[in-house]
Amino acid sequence: MGGPRWLLLVGLLLFLVGCGGGYRRVPRVLYPPPKPGWTQVGIASWYGWDFHGRKTANGEVYNMYDYTAAHRTLPFGTYVRVLNLDNGRSVVVRINDRGPFVKGRIIDLSYAAARAIDMIGPGTARVQLTVLPARPRALVPVGVYYVQVGSFVEPHRAYALQRTLLASFSSVKVRRAVVDGVVYYRVRVGPFFSRTAAEGRRRWLRRRGYPAVVVRE
Repeated sequence: MGGPRWLLLVGLLLFLVGCGGGYRRVPRVLYPPPKPGWTQVGIASWYGWDFHGRKTANGEVYNMYDYTAAHRTLPFGTYVRVLNLDNGRSVVVRINDRGPFVKGRIIDLSYAAARAIDMIGPGTARVQLTVLPARPRALVPVGVYYVQVGSFVEPHRAYALQRTLLASFSSVKVRRAVVDGVVYYRVRVGPFFSRTAAEGRRRWLRRRGYPAVVVRE
């Protein structure tokens, strides 16, 4: 009598565990990595505050203000150009998570990436994905300029300023730096590919009361 009941209980527990997987569960089998130029067309969605600060499927901490995305099968670290077929806007993202797990959707963009192609309001958009080389030159420029708007010991203050600046700029980053053993969170607008362009933004920010300075990376 005890044997069948025990087996039934184990089966029920396994069923519940299988049904309770999180939204960002990882597929067991990945397709062979596609070559640069591979394309896919479908529906994109985005995810933000509910996952901000949580770990992604590859172990990174999800930052909704980074240009990243979730895809079901593309290898982590793959760079993808996402073209919004409704308005012609595009953005380049790096795959660091798994998803979406909604039928008919092919990619889940970070808040920043979704904002760049103007799909925050609609929530979804019809897109074309194009796999890029491992390290696209456009994503790793040498000697670019940024406008630093603030440097904080408290990370929440840096991210609050970042959210404010995103109303005026499409790219605002929070850089973590350690100086004499102290961790600082630096808020920077950019990149800019000339000092003249960076100086123009610095003056614009100064007129609005921000202690902006131009820095080079």
